[in-house]
Amino acid sequence: MVRIEESAAVGVADVADRMRALGARWPARDGVAVFNRVYLAVTEDIARRIDRGEFPDRRAATVLDVLFAERYLSAVGRAESGGRPPACWRPLFQYRRHPGVRPLQFALAGINAHIGHDLALAVVDTCRALDCAPPELENEFDQVGEVLVVLEERIREELMPGPDLLEVADPLTHLVGAWSLDRARDAAWSAARLLWGVRELPGLTEEFTERLDTGVGLVGRCLLTPWR
Repeated sequence: MVRIEESAAVGVADVADRMRALGARWPARDGVAVFNRVYLAVTEDIARRIDRGEFPDRRAATVLDVLFAERYLSAVGRAESGGRPPACWRPLFQYRRHPGVRPLQFALAGINAHIGHDLALAVVDTCRALDCAPPELENEFDQVGEVLVVLEERIREELMPGPDLLEVADPLTHLVGAWSLDRARDAAWSAARLLWGVRELPGLTEEFTERLDTGVGLVGRCLLTPWR
């Protein structure tokens, strides 16, 4: 479980340092390392935007970004200590060294887990930490989402196989085309609002969170289908 009080006290720069330390320990081709590089680029971009005052509420943006990152870092910690990370992250850790999975698939599977599951929970974490409701974080949520959309476009450009490999009939073309960050982000916002609305009903909250985790994990497993 994320410890909100401790996480909120950590700056975005410190989170980025932890990601760099992780990346230095893993081979470049490792699937989690591929996603880690992607996420580090997002974190560095958000840190620059916060410093430039581009977010309406600097404190809210910082807390949201840190608590969001902590969900990923916690999953890494569980996996590396021999524990079980959330279901949404398990496919990435299970297939991280599979030679038949392409870097683009690793990147999208990590983004799927982080946006599809972690983002909704991070919004709720932030609301609790700042004593506010989701609508008060909507501007920060949208701006973080804009950074992610730009990065996803760059990922597809950089990690897509070349035109000699990526033909219309290539299954990877259809696989990556079926997943949308925009839809995942919209679903995360709806899930956050729902979780906030039922926060006084622990049984329902737990059930919804578990099913969200499982469903996102299933999508991640499909995204990591080996091609050889």
